[in-house]
Amino acid sequence: MKFFKLKKSFDWKYIIREVLLIFIGINLAIWFNNWNSSNKTKQNKDIVIAKIKGEIENNIKELDTTQKSNQFIVNAFSDLQKLSNKRTSSILTNPQKVNELKKRYPHFFNISDSLKINDTIFRYNINTYIELEIPVLNQIAWETAKSIGITNEFDYECLYNLESTYNLQLRVKNEVNKAANALQKREIKSLIHILEFLEQLNAQLIKNYQDILLSIESCA
Repeated sequence: MKFFKLKKSFDWKYIIREVLLIFIGINLAIWFNNWNSSNKTKQNKDIVIAKIKGEIENNIKELDTTQKSNQFIVNAFSDLQKLSNKRTSSILTNPQKVNELKKRYPHFFNISDSLKINDTIFRYNINTYIELEIPVLNQIAWETAKSIGITNEFDYECLYNLESTYNLQLRVKNEVNKAANALQKREIKSLIHILEFLEQLNAQLIKNYQDILLSIESCA
């Protein structure tokens, strides 16, 4: 009886080549996936930065407009107080001064009646009309960026500045609400104090906004 022995020959070069190809293929796939993910993250960061910039630019415009209007109220009230007869509804002055005030602060007050005190001075009873400007300060882009986790890609200093600025913005909105409540209750002196404080907060907030616009491109 004859026995046959089969001898199997392995092509090691072929096997090594195949293993290398598989290894390279896997690493290329991982690299491409990481590249694609990194590229998508960068695109999202670019979109978020653009949205935050637009949001801040609009908020600056809102603050500029309302600050001028509210400063008008503070100045008008201050000038009337200088002539006040210690009654919020009347002032002691002459007709020329009244005409000057009317030109300087149109539609802010009108004369309900007057009483002659002497040849030059009259007591004027006045009614004031205060239109309080309420700024619409948005933070949709900022909240969206946080909710999708893209702010995790920002460097610490940038993230700190953004967080501080939007917290200050929230404080401004709270003070605006206080001003609106004071006006609704006709607490005029309280309203003026709030508006004076708001002027300081607004100036700081605008500065923060401007600093962010200059540096936000480097956030990533």
